[in-house]
Amino acid sequence: MSADPRPTRVVIAEDEAIIRLDLKELLQEDGYDVVGETGRGDEAVELVRDLRPDLVILDIKMPGLDGLSAARAIAGERLAAVLMVTAFSQRELVEQARDAGALAYLVKPFQKSDLIPAIEVALGRFAELSALERDVEDLQARLEARKNIDRAKGRLMDDHALAEQDAWRFLQQQAMANRVKIDEIARRVVDGELTP
Repeated sequence: MSADPRPTRVVIAEDEAIIRLDLKELLQEDGYDVVGETGRGDEAVELVRDLRPDLVILDIKMPGLDGLSAARAIAGERLAAVLMVTAFSQRELVEQARDAGALAYLVKPFQKSDLIPAIEVALGRFAELSALERDVEDLQARLEARKNIDRAKGRLMDDHALAEQDAWRFLQQQAMANRVKIDEIARRVVDGELTP
């Protein structure tokens, strides 16, 4: 498990109570914290939304909402890593699980030696996807800020006959004087709230 001192929090959604109990025991023996369990897919989605676990283990065939639909909802909202556990190993089902957002897939019956690596793979992939998403959001924000600054410089150059370097210097000076980011000053210039 990771160096994080907090145990990995898990929700189990498996309609067969005996398998659910076995899963819970296996996980607890290995230091995982099972924070919720259910036999229904719709309840699994609600539990994950409420409890915010690190991982959800979903069976594919469940009442209320099948595991694929539950995985689609959970992965779509980026709520937790999804591990599918099922008795079915058909390639088509594995592909459907992948497309629904499952990050790992385990065929029953399985051993603890199969379960723990599958969990760690799902958690690792989820961490990678989350980091990539944050990077994309950061890049989008930086690109938007850059566009905003360029629009502000253009407005200062067109409306106030400033050279590009002088427009940039005005934005910098205003940002320092007001103790805000240049992007905020640029927005004020573009909105007409601030002029030289």
